[in-house]
Amino acid sequence: MKLLTLGLTLIMLLTTSCISEKKEKEPDTATDATAAFDYKVDQFADVKVLRYRIPGWEQLTLKEQKLVYYLTQAGLSGRDIMWDQNYRHNLSTRKALEQVYVNYDGDKTSEDWKAFETYLKRVWFSNGIHHHYSNDKIEPGFTSDYLKGLLDATGAVLEGEAFDVLFNDQDAKKVNQAKGIDNVALSAVNFYGVGVTNQDVIDYYAAKQSPDPDRPLSFGLNSQLVKENGQLKERVYKSGGLYGAAIDEIIKWLELARGVAENEAQGDALGLLIDYYKTGDLQTWDDYNVAWTKATEGNVDYINSFIEVYNDPLGYRGSYETIVQINDFDMSQKMKVLSDNAQWFEDNSTLMKEHKKKNVVGVTYKVVNVAGEAGDASPSTPIGVNLPNANWIRKEVGSKSVSLGNIINASNQVGSVGKLEEFAHDAEEIENHKQYFELADKLETALHEVIGHASGQLNPGVGETKKTLKNYASTLEEGRADLVALYYIYHPKLEELGLVDDWQGVGKASYDEYISNGLMKQLVRLQLGDDVEEAHMRNRQWISAWAFEKGQADNVIEKVTRDGKTYYNINDYDKLRELFGELLRETQRIKSEGDYAAAEALVEGYGVKVDQALHAEVLERNKQFKTAPYTGYVNPVLVPETDASGEITAIEVTHPESFVSQMLDYSRDYSFLPTVN
Repeated sequence: MKLLTLGLTLIMLLTTSCISEKKEKEPDTATDATAAFDYKVDQFADVKVLRYRIPGWEQLTLKEQKLVYYLTQAGLSGRDIMWDQNYRHNLSTRKALEQVYVNYDGDKTSEDWKAFETYLKRVWFSNGIHHHYSNDKIEPGFTSDYLKGLLDATGAVLEGEAFDVLFNDQDAKKVNQAKGIDNVALSAVNFYGVGVTNQDVIDYYAAKQSPDPDRPLSFGLNSQLVKENGQLKERVYKSGGLYGAAIDEIIKWLELARGVAENEAQGDALGLLIDYYKTGDLQTWDDYNVAWTKATEGNVDYINSFIEVYNDPLGYRGSYETIVQINDFDMSQKMKVLSDNAQWFEDNSTLMKEHKKKNVVGVTYKVVNVAGEAGDASPSTPIGVNLPNANWIRKEVGSKSVSLGNIINASNQVGSVGKLEEFAHDAEEIENHKQYFELADKLETALHEVIGHASGQLNPGVGETKKTLKNYASTLEEGRADLVALYYIYHPKLEELGLVDDWQGVGKASYDEYISNGLMKQLVRLQLGDDVEEAHMRNRQWISAWAFEKGQADNVIEKVTRDGKTYYNINDYDKLRELFGELLRETQRIKSEGDYAAAEALVEGYGVKVDQALHAEVLERNKQFKTAPYTGYVNPVLVPETDASGEITAIEVTHPESFVSQMLDYSRDYSFLPTVN
């Protein structure tokens, strides 16, 4: 599971000579040792792009640095997979648009060309033609005739449906989670072939039985489901299968990484991951996850493969994702206390007795510094991750939770108090936020990942949530983890454990921001008239809206109108905590019992629809701020130095000159798939 980027604040195919000929020199870079580090890279449309540093790099041995380098190369080698998973025409579209960008020598001062540049950057940022967050198809901002002219002028080719879809209403949503429709048929994501329906998917996997029902396999995680001659068939992602050319490159680099593993457990886990990529076998995937979860020693770790299922409207298929991470030596030691006390948090939660784990095992938490990301984690990245996702592994073996410290820090470097002052109810809230929220945010992330996702258990005989809760599974799980964090962020136990000096101040800062964001501030990410569709946005809204409604009798949260502006003021933090605990109990019951009707009522009743008058007001108030609502990152560039025999003797950390340069470099160096797969 992943926690998405801070409140408001996750290459390529081109092999034509035109790009390789124009990339004769190495990209301009600045070393990580530069005194005045420039975090800002670019801003366009609703996106800002930042750089991030890699603290602790110099503390690694050369062998550990090699491990990081090989793992980042493995991750980038599979980048095209994410593009193709997102939409069937993404690779051909990107190839054509990039060829235009590199070769066009016409008027580059016109509004049309500026719109083209912005569109290409948005496509790069989203790994395709659909918005990375809203799932809506990105509007070009120029006409089809203008694009035809650009294609003709540069010899680039984009024809038929791949061209037409940029300008028509076809495939309007990458993931369509609307109620009462065929979500599979009306989602453009490339997990399902033409003619496959919701019922097809449900029936197909209902017929599959795991060898051990208590340890169910993740059916559908690493395949595309298509119809051939009227029969359903899986195209498995593996060497020799779907995406095989890119997977072979991933395997090549993982083999090198295995050769410099820090310890036997880490090496064994990498070996199982390699076997999984070679075979596509889901039992091997589970064996790998068990081994990876147990491999907790060492300074380097990674996430790699088909993991999160948010992009599948029914929650079966995993998107390709990699994050390579280095231990944050200082913060991890401080935060280890949470994982050491996981059982206390479980025992003292509001869950029904039968839904509590009697033995919370293997929960490890680290603050890490990212060294490289790809696929679904880049350029838009999570700030926290808890894996593996299989409930039975969490129960029997445990999980790993990480907070991406240098990503959070980079975002904080370019933050502003302007929005805080605009949407906060009063001066007390503003001052409390300034004093406590940075720590509150880190702790809330840790509680979400370590305690939240590790908490609770399914009732005996209840199937996996992707089957029982279907299209509501992801938002219910993220909301459940949020509620655990919210319940404990305002609790004296945090001060008792030495994590905070003022548990009430920290908790109040967290509650103020959560309610304001869930009911108002996150609406800047939506177009006026849109419903809330993304899983994390939905869970923030249904939690906040439910708490607001249930607390009205006691005036727990007050809606205040002042000078034509809306504010939400928390009058009773203790009562709000009780409400969060009550909702946590019910959300866990829904998950534990597989109560689809209750999940639907909760999400549709509180998490989907938006107050249009309030939305219009929020958008108007937000116009004064120039900072984009979404943040993404370019990756550092690891440059190996070699001796005469080709042996790596050192690895330098550099940074790309621009977002554009990194995207084009990735297209040149990591394009291993054809445009049609």
